[in-house]
Amino acid sequence: MKQGIVATILLLGFFSAQLIAQDTIRNKKDGKYFFTVVKDLETTQVEDQYRTGTCWSFSALSFLESELMRMRKGKHELSEMYIVRMAYLDKADKYIRYHGSINFGQGGAFHDIPYVVSKYGIVPKEAYPGLSYGEEKHNHSELEAVLKGICDAVLKSGQGKLTSSWKKAVEGVLDAYLGAYPAEFTYQGKSYSPLSFAKSLDLNMDEYVILGSYTHHPFYTSFILEVPDNWAMGSVHNMPLNEFMQAIDDAVMGGYSVAWAADVSEKGFSFRNGLAIVPKDPDALKVSGKDNKHFNQAGAVRTGTQFDSPGEELRIDQEMRQKAFDNFETTDDHGMHIVGIFKDQKGTKYYRVKNSWGTENDCDGYFYASEAYVAYKTLNVMVHKKALSAKSRKNLGL
Repeated sequence: MKQGIVATILLLGFFSAQLIAQDTIRNKKDGKYFFTVVKDLETTQVEDQYRTGTCWSFSALSFLESELMRMRKGKHELSEMYIVRMAYLDKADKYIRYHGSINFGQGGAFHDIPYVVSKYGIVPKEAYPGLSYGEEKHNHSELEAVLKGICDAVLKSGQGKLTSSWKKAVEGVLDAYLGAYPAEFTYQGKSYSPLSFAKSLDLNMDEYVILGSYTHHPFYTSFILEVPDNWAMGSVHNMPLNEFMQAIDDAVMGGYSVAWAADVSEKGFSFRNGLAIVPKDPDALKVSGKDNKHFNQAGAVRTGTQFDSPGEELRIDQEMRQKAFDNFETTDDHGMHIVGIFKDQKGTKYYRVKNSWGTENDCDGYFYASEAYVAYKTLNVMVHKKALSAKSRKNLGL
């Protein structure tokens, strides 16, 4: 009898080992996190924002590309740089109107995409690649410096009034670096303007909503999110944390992906390891070196036993989340794209995240963010209104 039990245990162990060996869904090549799919949504290819602070455009357009596939509008690659170009026009105007007292830089927010698409339309990437300055990859350091230099010079000119030429100067710089405005273009055998192309895709920006979860404003109201890159003064709809997390789950399980803005400067965020986690013992993780390629230290080397195998994480509540935001521990670092829900071998929930840092990591440009990390470090998300439950839509007055 005992021999039979031992044999059975050994046999089960053998088959378990075989299943793990065949499992290709890991946090990285040869990683020890083994994921099973709960829901996995279709996406377009991973892009590389390279040395720019334009993650907000890359992630939001990846989100819209998935939306188009969900809507059975086909697979399209949309131009991130067109959105960047048109946003810069209005960003410069607002910077001048505020006498240089607001942020002017490469950053932005999800609010910018509905704003630009509604006002200026959108174009496919092949019609506007945004690389007119002799480079094969995006690098906007010089572009930003030149644009801001023009705006600051206008403010300091001492003429007493503005001329009619400064906006033309800004447009000239954008033309030189990103390319001339594509008033008309041909795509898949048809002629479009940016606005008519957006209309052909049925991209109704009024159908999308930005959600957040904060206690410094009342729940079920909207407020302007107080982060420097929110130059357009966009609002978020505020809801309790448990309902906020349920909204993300409802969206993904219902076939809707989610644009995700979050803090990625934490020790538990490691793109190299394909993970974003919140260990209960933060001292178990170490950070070494620096990597400002993506305008934060998210690329610095992270090491620790919890990157090697799943461990216990902090239990996140509303107060912890709010305190981290109030103390600037949660900062507006990065825009990404949630495209699935997975579980590890211990049953812990993770969100599969499509990044815009190319395919350099061992997950081909994706990583897995734990439920705790998303609850703790999310700034806001963008979803389709229909992805929300009837209760949430009613609570938010949508």
